[in-house]
Formats: sequence, C-alpha cells, structure tokens
Amino acid sequence: MSQDCIFCKIIAGDIPATLLYQDDDIIAFNDISPQAPTHILVIPQKHITGPAALTEADQALMGKLVEKGTELAAEVGLDDGYRLVMNNGEKAGQTVFHLHLHVLGGRVMTWPPG
Repeated sequence: MSQDCIFCKIIAGDIPATLLYQDDDIIAFNDISPQAPTHILVIPQKHITGPAALTEADQALMGKLVEKGTELAAEVGLDDGYRLVMNNGEKAGQTVFHLHLHVLGGRVMTWPPG
C-alpha cells in the first residue's frame, strides 16, 4: 500500500466508496468522476503504479481484473457494448498511479478515443 494513493486509501477504508465487488485480490466501485453513464473502476488490492509496472507474477491478477470487469458490465446491463480501458502515464491520461481498469458504457463510444 502507498500512503499517498487515493485508491489505497479506499482499499483501507479511509475514504468511503460504494463497493460493487471485493475479494482478497481486487475491488470494484463506481468512479466519482464518471466519463460515461456507467463508469466502474476495477483495481487490485496490491499497489501497482500502472500497466508498465506489471510483472510476470501479476498475469493471473490482470486476467482477474479483466474477467471481473466484463462480469460487472453484464451485471449492470451493458449488453449493447462497453469499453475496457487502462491508461499508463500522464500523457495517456493516468491521474491515479495505482493500476486500474475502467469499465465504460451506457453511451456510444467514438474512435479514436483520444
């Protein structure tokens, strides 16, 4: 855990969040600054700064993040489509340096996204 990380503070219970899912490895909650009608964040309980910091030992964790993201999309009714997004670094739009998967849906997504 990182003492300065807002997501670590949510994991520790120091900052409230309405959790949609939690287990020993990951948690999921609604984004407080949604970029789509549905905007869920799925994050590891382990502090990893971003996708570039992943190691071979994190492969199962990454699979679990994606699997849970798709399950949550189905649970909230995003049957007509959704987007899974991970940003790496400031230039890519990463603002919280704790690995997180965005599940975005509920509107038409444009391409290119940037």
